[in-house]
Amino acid sequence: MNPSLVQVLERGDIRRGDAFAVAPAPTLASGFARLDAELPGGGWPRGALTELLTEHEGIGELGLLLPALAALTAAGQTVMLIAPPHATHAPAWAAAGIRLEALRLVLPRRPRDALWAAVEALRCGGVAATLLWLDELFRGQLPANSLRRLQVAAGEGGGGAFCFRPAQLAAAASPAPLRLQLQPAGRQLRVQLLKRRGPPARQAILLDIARPADFSPRVSHVVAGTVLPDAADSRRRTRVAA
Repeated sequence: MNPSLVQVLERGDIRRGDAFAVAPAPTLASGFARLDAELPGGGWPRGALTELLTEHEGIGELGLLLPALAALTAAGQTVMLIAPPHATHAPAWAAAGIRLEALRLVLPRRPRDALWAAVEALRCGGVAATLLWLDELFRGQLPANSLRRLQVAAGEGGGGAFCFRPAQLAAAASPAPLRLQLQPAGRQLRVQLLKRRGPPARQAILLDIARPADFSPRVSHVVAGTVLPDAADSRRRTRVAA
């Protein structure tokens, strides 16, 4: 092969059509060997947006991220939850291996505040992973330019970025380099890789996901702790799980 072409192919933003792209930063192991084998770099990307598209809530979408989040918080790294649709049950997170002192919860009331908080969290090098639930605040669909802002911010901060979105947006264009569609399959979770920096996935993956009954996002328990200033008014406060 031409030496100049070899040099081009070694760039992180260039790949062969039949091969995975080289991850620009070390990936984060998902905790599921079958899934890691299908992800470029062998794990969840850092510095890039990952979309998780679900038919409805509570099918195991959080369980898919728990091993990675537990590893991050065990190392004392911060995990942010931005605008989750339901109140958070701290004992369930702790039972799943999450260190609560490393978990932060931000509850913006307005779409623009939610987007601001998401961008700032993603840009912050001190946040190892950010989980986002934003589409509902934007009347069902986050604008394309907002998605691009999130992708750019993730690249600046270098942490994991996970955006939960409705399954009906699976066919919509997105700047996210990794998109997964999640569906319940009995006691398992069916994972279809819709988009990745590599060849198209040939088939869906079935994973055994732990789904403790009290971990459901519908559980109506609120954890109050250290407060953070709201995006729009520093005098108004949002609750943070601590």
